[in-house]
Amino acid sequence: MMKKQPAQWLLSAASVGIAGLILTQSYGTAVADTNTEGFVQTPEQKVTTRQVAALLDRSHYLNQPLDSKTGSEILSMYIDSLDPNHTLFLQSDVDELKKKYAAEFGDRLKRGDLSAGIEVFERYRKRSNEYFAMASKMLKTDLDLTSNETIVLDREKLGHFKTKKEQRDYWARQLKFQLMSITLGQEDEKAKEQVFLNNPDITRGQDLVRNDERTPSEILLNRLSRQQEQFKRLKDDEIMETILNTAMLTYDPHSNYYAPVQANELQIQSSLQLEGIGVSIRPDRKNPDYTRIVTLVDGGPAAKSGQIKPNDLIVGIAKDGKNMIDVVGWSTREIVSLIRGKRGTSVTLKLRQASAPEASARTVTVVRDIIQQEESGVTQRVVEVQRPNIDKTPKRIGVLEIPSFYLNYRARRNGEDYRSVSIDTEKALKELNKENIDGLVVDLRNNPGGSLDEVAKMLGFFIKSGPLVQIRDNRGNIQVYRDDDGGEQLYDGKVVVITNLASASASEIFAAAIQDYGRGLVVGSTTTGKGSAQIQLDNLALGSATLTQRKFYRITGGSTQNKGVVPDVELVNIYDDATFGERAQKKALPWDTIKTAPYKPEGKFTNDTLATLNQQSTIRQQKDPQFTYLSTLNDIRNMDDEKKPVKLDINSRRAKMQLIEKRSLEAENKRLIATGERPYANWNTYQAAMDAKFEERSQMKANERPELPEDETFINEAAYIMLSADSKKMISPEDSL
Repeated sequence: MMKKQPAQWLLSAASVGIAGLILTQSYGTAVADTNTEGFVQTPEQKVTTRQVAALLDRSHYLNQPLDSKTGSEILSMYIDSLDPNHTLFLQSDVDELKKKYAAEFGDRLKRGDLSAGIEVFERYRKRSNEYFAMASKMLKTDLDLTSNETIVLDREKLGHFKTKKEQRDYWARQLKFQLMSITLGQEDEKAKEQVFLNNPDITRGQDLVRNDERTPSEILLNRLSRQQEQFKRLKDDEIMETILNTAMLTYDPHSNYYAPVQANELQIQSSLQLEGIGVSIRPDRKNPDYTRIVTLVDGGPAAKSGQIKPNDLIVGIAKDGKNMIDVVGWSTREIVSLIRGKRGTSVTLKLRQASAPEASARTVTVVRDIIQQEESGVTQRVVEVQRPNIDKTPKRIGVLEIPSFYLNYRARRNGEDYRSVSIDTEKALKELNKENIDGLVVDLRNNPGGSLDEVAKMLGFFIKSGPLVQIRDNRGNIQVYRDDDGGEQLYDGKVVVITNLASASASEIFAAAIQDYGRGLVVGSTTTGKGSAQIQLDNLALGSATLTQRKFYRITGGSTQNKGVVPDVELVNIYDDATFGERAQKKALPWDTIKTAPYKPEGKFTNDTLATLNQQSTIRQQKDPQFTYLSTLNDIRNMDDEKKPVKLDINSRRAKMQLIEKRSLEAENKRLIATGERPYANWNTYQAAMDAKFEERSQMKANERPELPEDETFINEAAYIMLSADSKKMISPEDSL
């Protein structure tokens, strides 16, 4: 049995904080005329601020005191978090605020005082309102979209504007670019809708014609107004979250503070259950001001009521017996926070069908219950793979898909029945063993991580015995997680692990151990590089936090931090390394090494073997229509660089977009022809067909959706590599095709 560990550690890339509604693109948002100057801290908010400051000052892995230098860094990062594109704050604003607060920002946090952060937010609010006022005025005039002006969309590395004239000139150009984008989008949408009207079979019986008659200016004004309304509803706790989360992110990307609503989200992600009514929602296609119910969870309260249907629009919510709130224009996040609540409490929804008049709206009261997110857990299946000219009969390959290393901490702590990834994986492996599989593909693509205890238990299913991962704390103490079960293995057959740039943390521990023991091959692309462990803190006065207190290391001594796990065989990388993963994060902890933990490898893939496997795989990928398609999309993605000036001429922009569309359609048709399918006649027909397919898939349960061919090709290639590596005599590249 694996030794029990004293603490529960979170190892999730998803723990990067979501700072309320603030802010991803500063030029695209506006703050309503709310009185944040009236934000008077409650005793709980003051205590929470002191608690977070104390954690950073005394308990973070870096051992970096929250002194004046660190406080100044936090202030700078806070300003950048509000205005990441450097378009709202003037340089004079930044200079003034830093001169006034930089030296004492850290001390204020330690005293529980958020007033400096509130003043920064208030300046941000003022500049945002100035932008909204200018946008409202400009969008009521005719703007020239055929000028020789240019704009750089990505200004993160550029300075703040020195004068209001410079700033307003940029705002004007930004509005023109947004209008150009909306205009071109409308052209595409109208052409696509005409395809639906001319070919109703494409819609698959769905109402996909939006028939939006608004002008681009009206659409943009409506979008800005909706954002403004969201800010009217911004709670003091969410403003506090932005300040405190920024303070934690100044230490490293995975230390986070979550206001109560986000703390609930974190628990849901890690436990695979929530307390609600069992519906999935999203903005309505035809009018994003409305939120539409997409699907119902079988057996959930909404489905049991018999009164709530897919495609219902949510127009009002009365939470826990309170007055009905009009939620038209609310974000899905806000609506989710109203619907969710404690088991046994009730929520009343005001609903209407999309095509029905407002007067037909009905109210339905539902009692919340625990909803198990069954579809989010481990899944297993068997695929048949036959290598041409090599396998006389198909090989049966087990596929184990692990979306995260989840664990319902609270249920386990309370002695209740609970779900965890190791429990589900044990069941899945036992089922696969009954299938007499010839090998196993463990799919960790897009797996953000999770529980350290769980990944250690899972490794014990595959490895005979020995160290699994090393953990170093901020004092230099090293703890080794071990599998000491006397060599017992639940699965001892051939293994290959698939990773990509979105495989993080606990996923990297799993892949690294399989690789270091020679237990199997790792294929795909280099992982995220999150080599740190966070402890979850639920004992704050308000909300919760994750704090980085340890780093983990491979049994060979090298950290996965920053570098990630490099695969034995490279497959096409669908992500942009420059913008995704640990290596693209601000304040990422560095890579380093510690001593090797003595271990006994179970196998060995020589350099010659790996070189041959890579050569064989490269040849297959170059001939595989799905891999060729994905590689082409990577090239197309690089055609639009937001760091380079974009000409504000709609005709030039239209030509650029048409070139991108042309190349995208060529790539799609090339793979369709290669796989014996019918190509699309033009871009509009292609887009209409894709809309219909995606809409249909969105209404299916996850376990009912057919595998996408571009995803499944990774499974097949991983199986080919595994089977080739197991051959007693290495086969030639030509024979492996």
